[in-house]
Amino acid sequence: MTQDTSPTADGKAVSRHRWGATPDGKGRWHFGLWAPSAQKVALWLDGAETAMRKGEDGFWSVSAEAEAGLDYAFVVDGERRPDPAARRQAGDVHGPSTLVDPAARRWKKNWAGRVWDEAVIYEMHVGTFTPEGTFKAASAKMQELADLGITAIELMPVGQWQGARGWGYDGVLPYAPHPAYGTPEEMQDLVETAQAAGMMVILDVVYNHFGPDGAYLHAYAPEFFEEERHTPWGAAIDFTKPAVREFFIENALYWLRDYRLDGLRLDAVHQIIDPSPHHVLVELGERVHELQFDRPLHLITEDERNEPELRDTGCYVASWNDDYHHAVHTALTGESEGYYAPFAHDPIGDLVLALTRGHVEEGQPRHGKETRRGRPASHLPWTSFVNSNQTHDQVGNRALGERLVSLADPRAAEVAHAMLLTSPFVPMLFMGEEVGETAPFLFFCDHEGELARLTREGRQREFKDFLSFGEEVPDPNAEETFERSRPFQGPPEQMQHWRDLTRHLLELRAERIVPLMTSGRAGPARVARTGPRAISALWPFKDGYVVARINLGSPPDTPPTTEPHDFAIGDPAADPFAFALIVSRN
Repeated sequence: MTQDTSPTADGKAVSRHRWGATPDGKGRWHFGLWAPSAQKVALWLDGAETAMRKGEDGFWSVSAEAEAGLDYAFVVDGERRPDPAARRQAGDVHGPSTLVDPAARRWKKNWAGRVWDEAVIYEMHVGTFTPEGTFKAASAKMQELADLGITAIELMPVGQWQGARGWGYDGVLPYAPHPAYGTPEEMQDLVETAQAAGMMVILDVVYNHFGPDGAYLHAYAPEFFEEERHTPWGAAIDFTKPAVREFFIENALYWLRDYRLDGLRLDAVHQIIDPSPHHVLVELGERVHELQFDRPLHLITEDERNEPELRDTGCYVASWNDDYHHAVHTALTGESEGYYAPFAHDPIGDLVLALTRGHVEEGQPRHGKETRRGRPASHLPWTSFVNSNQTHDQVGNRALGERLVSLADPRAAEVAHAMLLTSPFVPMLFMGEEVGETAPFLFFCDHEGELARLTREGRQREFKDFLSFGEEVPDPNAEETFERSRPFQGPPEQMQHWRDLTRHLLELRAERIVPLMTSGRAGPARVARTGPRAISALWPFKDGYVVARINLGSPPDTPPTTEPHDFAIGDPAADPFAFALIVSRN
């Protein structure tokens, strides 16, 4: 099932989605909804109803004269509900949708994109990134990030959910930018401003579940979901259905085309289970690359399975590498609860593996684990792994939302920062990390009534494996919890120190390391443990090599020979926490 096109009045082709409302360029709009078991469906447009026609594939459709700005909804067996593919809502997720055409945007300047080797990602939550919490306010900060050396911003999900506050992973209208952040036009302005500053824009999208409040697809089309299986967050989606696959593939194409995004990060793809011969994620990747835009497009996954398969297709450039995070975190904090337990056994040894191969767990037996995870992935480019010292998940899914710099020795945190930003994997910073922010990032939402109670109690249960945290879990529904999660609250002197450190490291990366990376890899990494908590790493490239000396608690057993370095923290021959970098060009 592919989208068709029709000519506009000026002869240009426009895409027509099966789902939702799209204009034909001649004053009429096409409306589509998949509701295979519905007996009667009508379009409610500007106060009047028009019957829709059902096709053999279960899609109901109609064409009507309309203009942008009008309110509309679908009336399914007598119940009036919003369009599940609405591009904008008139109000909350329960009311009518509003006609808007993001494809009508006239971009002021062309954008050629950036190659993936240059990626330095900055993960951002729009609602807390600025005091205003809007696309417009975030736009004013883009040049500042670019000047720091950031080359890509990654927006946490923006698909609309009920209420004002939230992380975005419980959205129910994945085509509609969250109104608390601003309008579709203001989101496009943010994209254009970031790109004008030289940064790519990546959007985090959630294709594995819908949120608990306002997901009317359950009523429209119960066939959209599996009868038996559930994800940890709600009913599992049935990706064997062509209409279901198209809902999400159209969404991906829509964001990339109409918002001129440079890429998407697909949340928790291990919960996108599809027994079809041609997996929906492979089809999605192929459809994206068929667009043939005049800029590179980058698809990234989050996959707990440590599977290289999607990256092997060539359609996905990278996956978040939690193994690297877990090794660094346990090495710096000594924590061993929950999912940290296998990494706490020998975090330095695990870090050696991560710096050598990318993933740590590749199917081998692991201390304290009964099941094996992953498959060998060292054949992938180093840039196929997005490494991080903290993310919204790893900070916000702590009971008290502490950042790494609040949990570790300050000098150790600086060493980990330097290691992240100068190794040849793709580094990702979580907003505020660039200035050493210590304010927490907590889990917050905006539920009411019974749902608020269930969320609060579920948050308490979530930490049963993290016994050291006790019972001090902030109420996720409290506005105070949201306000406490705003970054950039640290002491000015500390923030300036970290900002200068970040800028210096990213200048070194852009000027010296990225040119080597683009020359191509020249063999496997050579990484060795040189002391109980000391590592020496060498990454060879066709045009040179990068060497790092890393002390995370002890100096090496045998001090390295004196050699000129390009950057250093402390003395790697003697200090327990130290870092030295050598970048050599042939």
